Amino acid sequence: MSILGRRPDELDLLEGRDVPLGRYTVVRRSLPNKTRRTVGAWCFLDHFGPEDVTGKPGMRVPPHPHIGLQTVSWLLGGEVRHRDSVGSDQVIYPGQLNIMTSGRGIAHSENSPTSKPPLLHGLQLWVALPDAVRGMPPAFQHLSDLPVISDKSFHVTVAVGALEGAVSPATVHSELLGADVALDAGARTELAVRPDFEHAVVVTEGTARVEGVDVSPGSLLYLGEERDRLRLETDERSRLFLLGGVPFTEDLVMWWNFVARSHEEIVEAREDWMARPKGMARTASASCRVVRSRCRLPACPPPG
Repeated sequence: MSILGRRPDELDLLEGRDVPLGRYTVVRRSLPNKTRRTVGAWCFLDHFGPEDVTGKPGMRVPPHPHIGLQTVSWLLGGEVRHRDSVGSDQVIYPGQLNIMTSGRGIAHSENSPTSKPPLLHGLQLWVALPDAVRGMPPAFQHLSDLPVISDKSFHVTVAVGALEGAVSPATVHSELLGADVALDAGARTELAVRPDFEHAVVVTEGTARVEGVDVSPGSLLYLGEERDRLRLETDERSRLFLLGGVPFTEDLVMWWNFVARSHEEIVEAREDWMARPKGMARTASASCRVVRSRCRLPACPPPG
């Protein structure tokens, strides 16, 4: 059985929306959505590209702060340089994973290198930290060697969590799954998944048929819980990212780059970022160039 108690007609295909990221990049945001805020602890998903950045700046996201979350960066094409206030300076390439834990507070920037490939394509995701650990010290992890599941018609890279016995070394603080699935034309396969997880799929290339529903870039298919197998088909070469996790039951307050539990926390984090010339001095190292940059991103107007 592929579904335990959830009918196929209850699947929810959610349309993303275009959002500017920095001065030069437009992303398609699938999470949060007006009818679905989280999938497990996954609380944010942007799909950028594919974009020809020949003769263009590419990604230019100046220093900005985060609290209460982990950022997960997954590239499908191009290169992006990550720098942060704990001293990390790492270029990420396709098939590699950057995972940054903000904990009580961190600042970082993301930019295409000056010498870069012509294509920019990838996903930026956030994971909400559980209340018990969200005040932890900030941290950064780069992984260039991730577990892979392959067959003659598909190739799966497990970025976060575990799938079909393959376990990612990424450090996370909730039970999660994040996997990149590349399908050859004509592929027909099933993946075993955890029935206590809720799952969703975003397609990054081509069109894939997921549990009988055609999904193309720009949409997120929410698959719900109580599913022990996931059926995938495609008539053309396609690629998708599978999200999963135990439903996240804590109340979240999300605003700008902050994931908190109250309006007061959001206001405090914004004031900390805007009032201090060296960034979030109470929560991030003020010695790092990324925080001291004069080009750091100003916060949005405070929430009402």
